[in-house]
Amino acid sequence: MAENGRGHDYDVLVVGGTGVDTIVRVEELALPEGDAVFVPPVRDYVGHTGNGVALGCHALGMATKFIDFLGDDLQGRMVLESYAERGLDFSHVVSPHGTPRGVNLVDARGRRFSFFDGRHPSDLRLPREFYLPFVERARHVHMSIMNHNRDMYDDLERLGVGTSTDLHDWDGEESHHLDYALRSDLVFLSAAAIHGREARVMRRVLDEGRARLVVVTDGAEGCRVLARGESEPRHFPAVRPERPVVDTNGAGDSFVSAFLYTRLAGGDVAECVLAGSVAGAFACGSHGTHTEFVDPPALRRLAGAAGGSTVP
Repeated sequence: MAENGRGHDYDVLVVGGTGVDTIVRVEELALPEGDAVFVPPVRDYVGHTGNGVALGCHALGMATKFIDFLGDDLQGRMVLESYAERGLDFSHVVSPHGTPRGVNLVDARGRRFSFFDGRHPSDLRLPREFYLPFVERARHVHMSIMNHNRDMYDDLERLGVGTSTDLHDWDGEESHHLDYALRSDLVFLSAAAIHGREARVMRRVLDEGRARLVVVTDGAEGCRVLARGESEPRHFPAVRPERPVVDTNGAGDSFVSAFLYTRLAGGDVAECVLAGSVAGAFACGSHGTHTEFVDPPALRRLAGAAGGSTVP
């Protein structure tokens, strides 16, 4: 899909958001009585949000580049080995603070709660001489909300590169997310912290920022989409998963990657939402973080089974 004839080596450049997740499977997301409980085997997976979007785009056949900080440690080597095995094009700057980690509790229904260590200090930034050559070769840049990349927006706007971000469970006010919300062309976020206020938050992003489209995902309740110039968000139902739901880790990242895949191929909003919903539902059928992604044939088949179609 890369448009090399127009100077693009990458369909999508994903900036920030790799690390290692430790998955602990529990009966419910609540502390039991006592001070210890037996659980199924605890496993480590290469994960985090940028990882999920990059691997999702890669699985869909997009020319994908991923850049980030990475520690010179056991977890960093795990990340590098995983990307080499999957064939994902990844470059990094060594961080003296190590590789970010998370611990995710996953209950019997596949719901999760994450503990993210956020070890990078607030003043850490990706060097401009490192990221700029990649930006100049990209058609679209997806910005993970990792803070160390927030200074890139001036270059992105100067170069006219399309951008997206995922604000996750933003409450509509937290300042850390605000630059990403107001300076990206396409904004994704979860409804988790804004139930009842979705339309107001979406409108703020459009009124105060540069976004042309805001997408609020809400798990089994589907998603809402508001485009610049529209008065009210449109609701789209969720896609029923083909497989039993065992782990929702990475479902949102898979939604984003398939949405971008379809949008960059010229799909309309309904086609993009369907692709994202299919990919997100598919991800819920595999254990762990970002272990399995939908590919183009599966995306077309599942979209057809859901009563729609995809563009690519």
